[in-house]
Amino acid sequence: MKYQSKPTRRFWESFYDLTSSQKNAARRAWNVFKVNPFDPRLRPHKIHRLSAQYGRTIYAVEIEGDVVVTVDIGTHDIYRG
Repeated sequence: MKYQSKPTRRFWESFYDLTSSQKNAARRAWNVFKVNPFDPRLRPHKIHRLSAQYGRTIYAVEIEGDVVVTVDIGTHDIYRG
């Protein structure tokens, strides 16, 4: 199945705040994702703060049918809460 990517506005705002090396790591992960969205190297993370905010489990990447929604990116601080 082919997947479409749909980064959220929050993702892009956070992406532009990353350091150069963090952006490069994100680009490498994106290349892995394009080959196999379920590659174990991508290690999806539950985002506790957003899960509490939305009242449901939120991961850094959400798959809705054939659309992959990237919610946020950054240090592990975004996953705590």
